[in-house]
Amino acid sequence: MVPEETELDVIRLKRMIFYAYHGTAAAEKKLGQRFEVDVEVFLDTRQAGDTDDLADTVDYAKIYEIAEEVILEGEYNLIEAIAEDIARLILERLTVEKALVRVRKPHVPLPGITDGVEVEILRG
Repeated sequence: MVPEETELDVIRLKRMIFYAYHGTAAAEKKLGQRFEVDVEVFLDTRQAGDTDDLADTVDYAKIYEIAEEVILEGEYNLIEAIAEDIARLILERLTVEKALVRVRKPHVPLPGITDGVEVEILRG
């Protein structure tokens, strides 16, 4: 008998926006700027779908709280480090298989025109 493959489902939080003071330039640390965060967590949500009970899934408010904690309480030069800490805490605190995290700086100080800079990591 071949065991049934378990496919993972996705819960997404899109474009969480925070104002914080991260970056490598002194002006970024002094004046601050907007950061945008997307998080996708991968897990099996079938039981929650059957029971309609929050205890059988991941409370997405907790995902938001982790992103908020990292962005507002941490001190970072790089958005790579922000993304890494968000993913690490999600995997430590919540019951998920994988976490995909995107962190964007829409107003990055570059000499040309851009729609921002984004880093994306997948951990799990």
